[in-house]
Amino acid sequence: MPTSVGKLENLTGHKFLEPALLTRAMTHRSWVYENMAGAPAAERHETDNESLEFLGDAVLGLAMTDLVFRRNRGHSEGEMTVLKHHLVSTATLAKIGRELKLGTFLRVGRGEEKTGGRKKEHVLANTLEALIGAIFLDGGYIPARAFVGRIFAEQLKTATPAKSVDYKTLLQERLQADKLATPTYKMVKSTGPPHARTFFVEAIWDGGASSGEGNSIKSAEMMAASRALEIIGNVTNNLE
Repeated sequence: MPTSVGKLENLTGHKFLEPALLTRAMTHRSWVYENMAGAPAAERHETDNESLEFLGDAVLGLAMTDLVFRRNRGHSEGEMTVLKHHLVSTATLAKIGRELKLGTFLRVGRGEEKTGGRKKEHVLANTLEALIGAIFLDGGYIPARAFVGRIFAEQLKTATPAKSVDYKTLLQERLQADKLATPTYKMVKSTGPPHARTFFVEAIWDGGASSGEGNSIKSAEMMAASRALEIIGNVTNNLE
């Protein structure tokens, strides 16, 4: 994908010594499953973006800790931890992935395409992490941190500990304020191989329900709670 590589290099601001890393970062496991079914397992793992995602997750964590520390020296450790967790959440990563239009570069299988894989929040979040991993592998920590700092610039500027409380806690407090029962979370299903499961969870409260998905039950619950808050907010706004 030579044209896409050039566009992605412009997007990242990093000139790759190994452009193949960009192609790999944009290759979902579903594409490998459909197009390389007969290839050895090691070759398949070297083609999809899951190991780059694993690396990128760690690089992002370090880069974000670095950036949050430098910009929030007056905050306590607990406040900086809350900020970091909010900034590297699936919801925030997916939002940035959409802004970067990463879905348009992604190679997905036909089945994933039919189910809207390019727009799924956890897919976009994972792809962004894989892209960060590719930059780190190609150029090291400094260009990776520069990329993270640039794409998270607005979030780093506006995020505060008060705004970064986890969505499950926010939902519970919101329902309690309305004198409603604590929400419950139910896992609806899980898909994918054991090493790369996607969990689908439903949040249920008096008068409504919402769904979320993620690479862990906790992240899926967090997304469901976030969507619940959006629904409750919309209902409140309409009543007002």
